[in-house]
Amino acid sequence: MAKSKLNISESEILNKIITTTLNGKKAEDVVSIDLRGIETAPADFFIIATGNVPSHTEALSDAVYKAVKQNLGYAPRRIEGYDLGEWILMDYFDVVVHIFIGAKRDFYRLEELWGDGKMVAVKGHKDLEQEV
Repeated sequence: MAKSKLNISESEILNKIITTTLNGKKAEDVVSIDLRGIETAPADFFIIATGNVPSHTEALSDAVYKAVKQNLGYAPRRIEGYDLGEWILMDYFDVVVHIFIGAKRDFYRLEELWGDGKMVAVKGHKDLEQEV
């Protein structure tokens, strides 16, 4: 019997590593938005998560950085917002991670802005039924 090849893109692997890491570090309401069907999208995936306080968002960012570095060997192109910890953006080119404190996430509502994408709750998102 011939073995079939898995056809998984690097951005899908990165998406899985990041969402698994965030979930393991107790991020809240983790969502992955698949933007590959949107022609003008700046990335393949947006990952959105909430931390309890700025020190938690910083710890989540640190964990993502470490997990991606260990598993794939590279760092994000840039990280913004780490010093304040209210909205940390990690740009991995095809995957962009947004780690918010609750009030900032509620204010910016990225899920609504990118509502044309396919949203998948990683675990325990209060508003989405489908989970990975």
